[in-house]
Formats: sequence, C-alpha cells, structure tokens
Amino acid sequence: MRSATRVLAALGMTVVALAGATACSSGHSPVPATSSSPGTRVTASPTPSPDATDAPAASPRPLDCETLIPADTVAALHKQGWSAAQRDFAFGPDPVPSGIACLWADPTTASDHGLLYGWAPISGVDAAAREAELVSEGWIREDSDRGVYITADPRTALSKDADGYGMTYLFGRGWVSVSDTKQGLILIDPKG
Repeated sequence: MRSATRVLAALGMTVVALAGATACSSGHSPVPATSSSPGTRVTASPTPSPDATDAPAASPRPLDCETLIPADTVAALHKQGWSAAQRDFAFGPDPVPSGIACLWADPTTASDHGLLYGWAPISGVDAAAREAELVSEGWIREDSDRGVYITADPRTALSKDADGYGMTYLFGRGWVSVSDTKQGLILIDPKG
C-alpha cells in the first residue's frame, strides 16, 4: 500500500499548496458551509463500503472542469479571474481511469491560493482498498447517508473549512470525489 504522502503527491504539490491557501484566503469563497465537525478516528469496516460487487459508475455526461461543479460557481470563479487546470484523478502515481481533478486558481498570479475539485468512477473493491489505505495512514473515516468520508486528520490538515475539515474524499456507490475541504464536496456534481 502507498503512504498518505504518495497519495497526496499524485495530486501534485500544487494541490497541497492550494489546500494550504484555502484557509488563508481573503474575500468570498464560492464554497457553501455545512454544519458538521470532524469526527473521531474510525477503523475501516470489515465489509467493504461501497459493496465490493459495485462496478465503477459512468458519468452521464462528459466531464471537464467547467461541468464538474455548478455553472454559477464556475461563473463566480471566472469573475475572480480564476481558471482551472485539469489533471488526472489519482491515488499515488496511479491515475483512476475516466477521473478528473481540477485545480482552480488565478493563473496570472504566483500564489498558493486556490480550490480543488475532483471526481472518478471506482469499483467497490478498489474503493474499499483506498479507504483502508487512507485510514491506515491516519486519515479519519466517517460514514454518512451520502457515502464514506475520508478526511485528513484536522491536527495535520494544511487548510480547514469552517467546520474544521481539510482535504476530504467522499466514496459513494461506484464513484469517489475529492476536494481541498469537506465543504467543497457539496459542489461536485457529475450529473449536472
């Protein structure tokens, strides 16, 4: 299994820098607030979640950085002068087929201020393995009605949302999404 460092490295040092900048940003962020707080460390369940027989979900439409999040959020980011750099969604050095990761930032300014949104189809077996890998490296698991959240330990998170969550993955049935904060996951909608 790859270490958490390798998991973050695949998203690139840019993601780490962007995640660190999110907490220090000024102005309004287009990310809505939620009303939960980081949970306690929970070990991975013995039964894979989502079900190990799940096949990866197919996006119902072609995805790119302009369609992964709501059009009004894209417009607000463009109004700020930001644009997106699209990359492969990856755990460690291994890209997830048909997945994307979008790094939104101001391309004219050398800055570590930005946002991350990503989505990928993933099988239940691979999801369970990735969840267990992250938890074994100190990430925190929380089960919910939406799926399984795996978030960076708040004591080591580079940036945090208003509820104390840093970089977070959300594993659903046949898919996984990621954002630099848990609040950012609310915006990711591959169905449009």
